[in-house]
Amino acid sequence: MQFLAAPDGTPLWVSDAEPGSVPDITAARIHALPALYKAAADSLPTLADKGYIGAGIGILVPVRRPKGQSEQALHADTRTTNSLIRGIRALGERAAAELKQRWRALQHVTLTPNRIGVIARAALALNGIWK
Repeated sequence: MQFLAAPDGTPLWVSDAEPGSVPDITAARIHALPALYKAAADSLPTLADKGYIGAGIGILVPVRRPKGQSEQALHADTRTTNSLIRGIRALGERAAAELKQRWRALQHVTLTPNRIGVIARAALALNGIWK
């Protein structure tokens, strides 16, 4: 499942679930990235983790360190940018954690992916009501 959150960590949207064998970037290309590209065209960036490197315009991810080297091998500006992206993204990660922890039905799901999406959207709706 792909989650989108407001900058303050409030869950805004959840996608349908894909089978476990589908990588996150593939699921994002199916469910989230088309809408996010439109937002990027309006100068609204999206923050993501390193798993989304190569996602396209407007998707900001931390820069990977050179293979076999420490984080210190990166330029100070790059390290600072990485730190800022990670720090702000942590608020967005709160959205997924909030839904998964508040709604027990999302903690250990063994249903088919199409049913998980329905439950996740219901939890998102109820989460907005019971804040």
